[in-house]
Amino acid sequence: MVPLWVGVFVLLGLALAVFHYAFYTRVVRLVLQGKTTARFDRPMERMWGALAISLGQQKVLQRVKYGDYAGIGHATIFWGFLTFMLSYGIFIFVASAKGGFPAWLLTETGVRVYSSYLDISSAVMLVVLVWAFVRRWVVKPSRLRFDLTRHSDALIIVLLITGLMISTLLTHAFWVAQGGTGPEADVYIGKALGELFMDWGVGISAANTLQGVFWWSHLSIILIFTVYIPFTKHMHMFAAPVNAFFRSLEPKGALPLMDLENTEKFGAGRVQDFTWKQLLDGYACAVCGRCSDACPANLTGKQLSPMHIVENLKDHMVAIGHQGERNAEHVEPTSILDGVISETSIWDCLNCGACMEECPVTVEHVPTIMDMRRYLVLEESRAPESAMNALLSLEQRGHPWRGTQYSRTDWAEGLDVPNLAEKPDAEVLFWVGCTPALEQRSQAIARSMAKVLKAAKVDFAILGDEETCTGDPARRMGNEYLFQILAAQNIETMNGYNVKKVVTICPHCFNTMKNEYPQLGGNFEVLHYSQFVDQLIGKGDIKPVKMMDVTMAYHDSCFLGRHNGVYDEPRKVAKAIPGLKLVEMGSRCRERGFCCGAGGGHMWIEESQGTRVNHARTDQFLETGADTVGVSCPFCAQMIEEGVQAKGLDSEKQVKDVLEILADSLEL
Repeated sequence: MVPLWVGVFVLLGLALAVFHYAFYTRVVRLVLQGKTTARFDRPMERMWGALAISLGQQKVLQRVKYGDYAGIGHATIFWGFLTFMLSYGIFIFVASAKGGFPAWLLTETGVRVYSSYLDISSAVMLVVLVWAFVRRWVVKPSRLRFDLTRHSDALIIVLLITGLMISTLLTHAFWVAQGGTGPEADVYIGKALGELFMDWGVGISAANTLQGVFWWSHLSIILIFTVYIPFTKHMHMFAAPVNAFFRSLEPKGALPLMDLENTEKFGAGRVQDFTWKQLLDGYACAVCGRCSDACPANLTGKQLSPMHIVENLKDHMVAIGHQGERNAEHVEPTSILDGVISETSIWDCLNCGACMEECPVTVEHVPTIMDMRRYLVLEESRAPESAMNALLSLEQRGHPWRGTQYSRTDWAEGLDVPNLAEKPDAEVLFWVGCTPALEQRSQAIARSMAKVLKAAKVDFAILGDEETCTGDPARRMGNEYLFQILAAQNIETMNGYNVKKVVTICPHCFNTMKNEYPQLGGNFEVLHYSQFVDQLIGKGDIKPVKMMDVTMAYHDSCFLGRHNGVYDEPRKVAKAIPGLKLVEMGSRCRERGFCCGAGGGHMWIEESQGTRVNHARTDQFLETGADTVGVSCPFCAQMIEEGVQAKGLDSEKQVKDVLEILADSLEL
């Protein structure tokens, strides 16, 4: 009595109305509460990157090379679903109003090919969905152990997609069984099933009825899916491509600069204190567990789970609803940092970036965590006692090493190292850093650097007592105000000497000066020693000659490797040393390296609970069987050395900076 197309489009209109209402009220309106952030620059770079990440499933597939094949299954379902969505427009919605449209658009041959593709894809998708179900709820790999990854949403979506695939096959099958002809009757699996039903005695009338039942069932599932999405984690299907477009294009190791003069609040303690991009992250999150499964804090039994941080923020935002016009004095009905997200988890973060490296949808966990840490420190004056002690030392002494008896030049005694005040036209400023200058174990690394520079006849000098902390520990511990004071002081000093090139020992100094000083007008050519020394070796300015009988497992510093992509240079320096055998830390190397435990200010902050991160990393080193762990960071050297000592193996295993081994190899 009612034309088919009327029923189809009325139901579609109702479903889309519910979807758009929920999408606006539960997503768009809430996200736009956030602070503005500049994410509209370099549009073509953003677009191509978003296409690779979303349509190309680039980051979903990045773990395949490490033996995690779940990405292939997800990509198969994703690409299959996209082609099915296209078919719904052609074969259901438009065809219900204009029956000849598919053949007009695709030709009869095209309809036959597309129908056969959908037929075969349905069977393939069913196999993948069964595998996905077994993997998630039977095999239960480590990254799916979390409560969020075992939520009923995932099961419901799997069942809905399974229903779509089954109804596709059975619609084709009963079309064949009722005597239907044309391209859609020439499919492989559907045709075989239809002929089987005919052999079983299914009559034309029954087949006609069942074909209608499964056609409408298929349409109903599509519409249910449409209505259901805004209320579930599968909102990420829409939010993830947008999130990928608005991803940060700044250096990975750089935290956003806080405008101390004009900000409403220091850091983020309410929904409106976060940027709209940080709020969007919660909807883009696929709840896959990759970030938490890669997080060293989580893997060693701490409270922190990066996935829960972004999801809990989103759930909190949805629960309290829109909070009205922006108001710096507004108090939310429920506090984020009183029960929704624990302070302990905020302080557990090592800033290592493993979560962001693994995330397939470009969620930016670390800046969100750091904004909450800034709020705790600058607005609430709440921080672990050990963090407060380090910050106090930075304020009073310009370095975090409270209690040290050394000056900034004691390490250089007897090495005839010039100061920049004595040699203002030096080509290279050797930035020593607080730890190599003031911590006894690390002074050997500074001395090794001076020996290498002298052997290569590099025209260099140091700042000596004019050098102060780069501000990295202050920024990572949440005191943005102190960071900017220290950074401005150093920038002024270096500009006063017209410094052009800086070489650092510490990756934290390197990252801060290279990626974060430009935020404050400090623009210098900054190199980590591994980059600079690799250049010296390449030019023949130094040549290691002494055989070093060392089997070395190389440990990637997070701030050198993951944050700055410096992986090859330290390895090339190591390989240039005669006799040294280089091995890797299993699969925990390069971009998947495991933090030493010192990042995020944890060189001075005590860990909250569980296994010490440096002990876990030490265990990974011991599994290699190497006699030495090689590092390119004074923090890493201290942390892993403590791990070796704690296991009573300091007489058998060594912790050496690659620079120390190189310096020894230069001496005959």
